Amino acid sequence: MKGSIARVAEKTRASKETTIKVKINLDGKGNFNITTKVPFFTHMLQMIAKHGRIDMDVDATGDLDHHVIEDTAILLGTAMREALGEMKGIYRFGNHYMAMDESLARCVLDISGRSYFVGNLKLEGLDIEGMKVEDIEHFLLTFTQNLKANVHIEVLYGENDHHKVEAAVKALALSLRMAMKIDEQAKDDIPSTKGMLDTK
Repeated sequence: MKGSIARVAEKTRASKETTIKVKINLDGKGNFNITTKVPFFTHMLQMIAKHGRIDMDVDATGDLDHHVIEDTAILLGTAMREALGEMKGIYRFGNHYMAMDESLARCVLDISGRSYFVGNLKLEGLDIEGMKVEDIEHFLLTFTQNLKANVHIEVLYGENDHHKVEAAVKALALSLRMAMKIDEQAKDDIPSTKGMLDTK
């Protein structure tokens, strides 16, 4: 964004369980370089980057899939919140419907500084392409908590679990893109009647 503050962030986390590096640019083109030990999780992150128009680098390794997914969610949410800065000028609210073959999903969110997650993906199996369903749901919850947003995601109908998740994640990505976009008519304003949003 010419003449404005770059909305970028870089976070790292190293523990006995995982080593994670995340770098994002909210005003990117959707370019990504993402490596995790869980192929379907990598695909989920690629969809968030591509359809959210977020340049994203992620390098995530560790002992257990659950630990890698959880710690990546923590860093990604934290990085996005940091990159938003004071959140001046953002639309703040986002919503999108997304179809993926026979599946239809909806996401509605508010980057408010208050965290609340409601999810109903209607998944019927125990895993998708080797990624546990409980880890998919936990990623969305943990990401929401660290972004400090109010996120509601629902699969309205569908048959194929893979398609349900793809629809849901793409709906999330496009809702984030809408909410984080700068409103040129109010680019110096905090989008709240309180005059502030919780950015800590």
